[in-house]
Amino acid sequence: MGGLSASTPIPTEIKLHKQSKVMEVAFDDGSRFNLPFEYLRVFSPSAEVRGHGPGQEVLQVGKKDVDINQVEPVGQYAVVLVFSDGHDSGIYSWDYLYDLGRHQEAYWQEYLRRLAAAGESREPKTLIK
Repeated sequence: MGGLSASTPIPTEIKLHKQSKVMEVAFDDGSRFNLPFEYLRVFSPSAEVRGHGPGQEVLQVGKKDVDINQVEPVGQYAVVLVFSDGHDSGIYSWDYLYDLGRHQEAYWQEYLRRLAAAGESREPKTLIK
């Protein structure tokens, strides 16, 4: 995922909407995406989520209520998102964020399909007292 190609759109604005749990990203090509915190969390580009090769992905479950506590810039090409569940190892390059925005519906449907197939839920597991 290293650097950027000349054709990569660059964000002109990144805003966290805490109440709706959405990160709004505007790009210099005029695109604007509203990416839910949960979506960003379950598609984290970190090794702990993506694994170290095809088929190694770790299905993320119970992330419906996750928050983003901060957005930290990485040079001129990416951000690290610090999530309320402690996850902070994903580096979201501009091209990755753009890809998540452009393919949001398809990626999300695939995620929901994988969750259902695994018998898992988006709801956080509660400890039964």
